[in-house]
Amino acid sequence: MTIHVVQAGDTISSIAEQYGVTADRIILDNELPNPENLVVGQSMGIRVPDVVHTVSEGDTLTSIAETYEVSINQIRRNNPEFTADGLQPGEVLVITFDEQEILGDILVNGYAYPFIDRTVLRKTLPFLTYLSLFTYGFSPAGELVPIDDDELIAIAQEYGVGPIMMLAPMTEGGEFDSQIAHDMFVNNEGQNALINNIIETMQAKGYVGLDIDFEFILPEDKELFLSFIQNVQSRLEPLGLLTFVALAPKTSGEMTGLLYEAHDYPTIGAVADYVLLMTYEWGYTYGPPMATSPLNNMRRVLDYGVSVIDRNKILMGVPNYAYDWPLPFVRGETAAESISNQEAIERAAQYGVNIQFDEQAQSPFYNYTTEEGVQHVVWFDDVRSMNAKLRLIPEYNLTGAGVWQVMNFFPGLWLVENNLFTLQSPNTPGQ
Repeated sequence: MTIHVVQAGDTISSIAEQYGVTADRIILDNELPNPENLVVGQSMGIRVPDVVHTVSEGDTLTSIAETYEVSINQIRRNNPEFTADGLQPGEVLVITFDEQEILGDILVNGYAYPFIDRTVLRKTLPFLTYLSLFTYGFSPAGELVPIDDDELIAIAQEYGVGPIMMLAPMTEGGEFDSQIAHDMFVNNEGQNALINNIIETMQAKGYVGLDIDFEFILPEDKELFLSFIQNVQSRLEPLGLLTFVALAPKTSGEMTGLLYEAHDYPTIGAVADYVLLMTYEWGYTYGPPMATSPLNNMRRVLDYGVSVIDRNKILMGVPNYAYDWPLPFVRGETAAESISNQEAIERAAQYGVNIQFDEQAQSPFYNYTTEEGVQHVVWFDDVRSMNAKLRLIPEYNLTGAGVWQVMNFFPGLWLVENNLFTLQSPNTPGQ
C-alpha cells in the first residue's frame, strides 16, 4: 500500500492514473467523503488489487475462500463494503493486493457500546481478535448491572471474534466512581459474589474474557485493587478465561494523581493476561487543543510500559475519534466536539481549508472559520498517522492494539492494519 497526500491540483482521476488503479478503487478503499472536492494535505491509502474474483451464481464466501485457500475474514477485510449475507453475481471481490508489507501477527481488541450500528459492527469485526462490550457495572454487594449484549455476542461469534465482558465502577449517569470500587474492595463477601456472578454470566453468554476498566481508583486503594485483580485472575484462569486490565497512560512509576497512582504497572502487569496502555486523550474534551495521541507521548508511555511489563502482554491504545475546538480556548469553559475522523475530512472540505501535519505528533490538523466568524481547530487521525502509530507495535515488540472505540468505521486505520499485519485468532475456553 502506498500513502498518497493530496497536492494542489490533484484530482481523484489524476491520482488514480498516477498509481494505475481506478478512481472507484481509491474511493471505495478510503470511503472518501469528498472525491470531487479533495483537500490539500488529505491522505489516502492506495492499494493495487493482485488477485480478484468475479462472483458467479451459487458462490458463497466459504466456497470462494476454499478456492483461493484464504480465510473468509481475509476476504471480508479486503472487501469491507460487502457486509450483506448474500453475494450478487458480477460483483468483484479482491482476494489479495500487491505490495503488502506484513510485519508480523498481532492481537486487536476493539471496544463498542451495545448501540453500535450493526453495519459498522459487521464491517469492523473482520479486523478484530476480540470485541469488548462496554460495560457491566456492579454494586458493592456483588450484583451485576447488565447491558443488552446478546445480539453483539452472537454477531462477534459469527465472525470468529472473541467477545470480552467489560466491568467498570460506573454511576447510572455513566461516570467512573471511585467510591463504588472502594465499597466493593472492602466487602470480601460482596467481592466474591461479584466474581461468581461474572463467571456465571461469562459462561452463560459465551464471553471468553473479562476486561477490568477501573479508572480514578483512590490511591489508598492501590493494594485492594491489585488484590481484586488477583482474585479475578485466579478464578478465571482455571476456566480458560482471560483477564484484561486497562491502565492509565503513565510515563514513570512516580506519577501522582487520582488517574495514575493505583495503576501499578509492574504488579498489575505481572498478574493480568493482557493490559491496555491507554496511550490517548492528551487532547481531550476540556483540555487545550492538541493531538489526541501524539506519537512522541505514546513513545514515552511505551518506553515505561515495556520496562516493567512483559511485552507479550501489552496492547497499545489506539484512538478512533477526533476533536473540534472553538477558539480561543478558555480552560474550564471551552469544550471540544467529538467527531469521527471521516467527519473531520468532511469539514475540511466543507470549509475549503488545507490539512496540515504535525511531524512531532505525527498527527493531522487544520483551522477553519464558521459562517458566524468563530475560529476552530480540528485534530484528527488519518492513514498517515495510523501508519506511524501501528508501526510502534513491531518496533516495541508488543502483542497488539486496543482500539477505543469502534463505533465509527475508520478506513484509514483498517487499511494500515490490513497492510502491515496478519490477525491472531482469539483464545477460547477449552482450547
